[in-house]
Amino acid sequence: MRETYISVDIEADGPIPGPHSMLSLGAVAFDEAGTELDAFSANLMTLDGAVGHPDTMAWWQTQPAAWAACRHEPESPTTALPRFAAWLKGQPGRPVCVGYPVAFDFMFAHWYLHRFAGHSPLSHSALDMKTMAMCLLGGRFRDATKRHMPRHWFGIEATHSHVAVDDAREQGHLFFGMLRALRSAGHPRDPR
Repeated sequence: MRETYISVDIEADGPIPGPHSMLSLGAVAFDEAGTELDAFSANLMTLDGAVGHPDTMAWWQTQPAAWAACRHEPESPTTALPRFAAWLKGQPGRPVCVGYPVAFDFMFAHWYLHRFAGHSPLSHSALDMKTMAMCLLGGRFRDATKRHMPRHWFGIEATHSHVAVDDAREQGHLFFGMLRALRSAGHPRDPR
């Protein structure tokens, strides 16, 4: 069965779900050739009893446009996450979450899906683009940052607005730029 790459980006008010809330969820589905199939976006109400982490909230004060975007018409996680689960199930192929770094975005998406949709269609399938960049660049993990990556990997103008669906789209194009670099270097065969 083919894979569908789900580029996921979230915005949150702290480092972990539960004590802190996911504020916005953006996901863009790509087929194995890198063609965008569909997009999902939701702004979320904060969790009952959760509070913003002081460091994260101080950072948000430096991002007023992004803060306004992720607080526009928030919906309850009890409606948004079942909708996201249905969206994931509606994509062709097996979903693979793609993130940069995947540990943060997948952690929130996975936790919220289990909590509010009762399951995660993503299973435990998560691909870390930072690790992929480390392998391609041949350096250390902490040096695998976007500023060290070749511009041709990005594919579209890299703006990183902290609007989740926009960042997910940008990240998805970066993933396919990296995948093209792997394939052109003679790495494992293209599954198509």
